[in-house]
Amino acid sequence: MTDDEHADWATGGESAGPHERRRERAAGRLDAVGAAGLIAFPSRNLQYLTGFAEEPGERHFFLVVPAAAAGEPEPALLVPALYETQVREATTIGEIRTWSDGDDPVAATRELLADRGLDSGRLLVDDTMWARFTQDLRAAAPDATWGLAGEALADLRVRKDEAELAALRSAAGVADAVVGDLRDLGADAVGMTEAALADWIADRLAERGGRGVSFETVVAAGENGAKPHHGHGDREIRAGEPVVLDFGTRVDGYPSDQTRTLAFGGDPPEAYREVHEVVREAQAAGVEAVGPGVPASAVDRAAREVIEAAGYGDAFVHRTGHGVGLDVHEEPYLVAGNDRPLEPGMVCSVEPGVYLDGRFGCRIEDLVVVTKDGCERLNRTDRGWE
Repeated sequence: MTDDEHADWATGGESAGPHERRRERAAGRLDAVGAAGLIAFPSRNLQYLTGFAEEPGERHFFLVVPAAAAGEPEPALLVPALYETQVREATTIGEIRTWSDGDDPVAATRELLADRGLDSGRLLVDDTMWARFTQDLRAAAPDATWGLAGEALADLRVRKDEAELAALRSAAGVADAVVGDLRDLGADAVGMTEAALADWIADRLAERGGRGVSFETVVAAGENGAKPHHGHGDREIRAGEPVVLDFGTRVDGYPSDQTRTLAFGGDPPEAYREVHEVVREAQAAGVEAVGPGVPASAVDRAAREVIEAAGYGDAFVHRTGHGVGLDVHEEPYLVAGNDRPLEPGMVCSVEPGVYLDGRFGCRIEDLVVVTKDGCERLNRTDRGWE
């Protein structure tokens, strides 16, 4: 993608909002992958294309996007009648059909697909769609063949537009502010349980303008820090021990995800300070490696080489990073073997770690966005343990 193409990608035209532009691009991608249409249900894909966020439920709720080659027919929604008002308020979809409890939603689906010329041909369904709905779609369009929506949407969602980047920057700013709150908490954290501190973090995220937590908060004290996805429990935090703190929130649907490893109420052991410095240098090397055209695997290699050179290679047990968008974990994955070149607009974590079983762990994580000449850190707080 050229710089001019990326500028067009990020800003789009002036006449349409971000969700209309995304649907237009999705329709074009359907042509490119040989599909007649795309069907999403309540999911991150539906949120990406419409702005409407909803959890999957037992009722049939479909977004239908025909391919551009079909004469550019308009996308349409089929929703339960009890959702109609809120869907109309939240989206710019022109046609919203409803069905009521007692109606046959499969018949309504069949009629919508036929009206859009999608009762045959190759159709892509949401990658996370529940099996009961995929089976009903097969019944509604028995002459169609099927694939996954990721074929068309993955390459669109991996590069963030300006609306997405603004939300991601805001969410990162909320997480950064709470890191500052944690440093101010200092010795008052000693004696708190991991679970209590996780609740404290959730409260601060909300007070700082976030909405909920973007994943289960990790507060891993002492030996629990050696478990990369420990979560949190009843273990009390002790003075001077390392505590891995991995958390985030959402702003306009987009998440933050950052990690700092701090010591409260005293200095940690020398062995930990040595490991922390290694991880800090590895994280800096990984961020320095991020740029347009750089293979994703090269970022992993840059961070991993620092840790291996220090003798802790076997204790770095996960990839260096992952993409972040509406999903906290998505493409691109910064891992050995993934030679996909990074492109402007991609957002990913850089989060090397060292985990010493039975002793402690250390992870440092920032989100970065790939730019035309390098990258921009979305997290800016100090990376020290103090």
